[in-house]
Amino acid sequence: MRTVLPLLAALTLAGCSDQNWRTTDISEIMPALDFTLIDANGETVHAEDYLGKTTLLYFGYTHCPDVCPTTLARLSAATHQLDDEVRDDVQVLFVSVDPARDTPEVMGQYADAFGPRFIGLTGTTDQIDTLTNRYRITYSYGEKDANGGYDVTHSSAVFAFDPQGDAQLLLRDSDPLDNIVADLSRLASRG
Repeated sequence: MRTVLPLLAALTLAGCSDQNWRTTDISEIMPALDFTLIDANGETVHAEDYLGKTTLLYFGYTHCPDVCPTTLARLSAATHQLDDEVRDDVQVLFVSVDPARDTPEVMGQYADAFGPRFIGLTGTTDQIDTLTNRYRITYSYGEKDANGGYDVTHSSAVFAFDPQGDAQLLLRDSDPLDNIVADLSRLASRG
């Protein structure tokens, strides 16, 4: 009996391991998806317009030399590894923190380069600040160079929301791609 109890405990724990998220659970600490922004067509959109699918929310800018294209490419790779029916239920909202350069058209073209599930959004500084403050994201502008260019410092974290718009997960650069794929698949299948 002494050898059976540890074995049963180990099997029970192994069976429960898939009950835990592989990325960071933020369901108890972050608010639901809520925003008013501008889409690639110059139309005002709201968070409600994107309910019904698992939504990934990422803040960045199109002139970003490294973090943004790398993060969006990882998200593209992750969505490509999902089963077809799950993949169709995932969307990525790429929100600019550089509205002076990232017009709606620019955001649309940039997001399209990563695939049909990627949606570029921008807005006024007030709209963007309202959204970044909601999710405790900070960003700042660097000094302009001789050509007027500048860098924007921002987070590389990605927020994941369930199809009802409730915050669920935080995806980080350090999360292995397999973990992101597993959690996205699980989240989308809960819809």
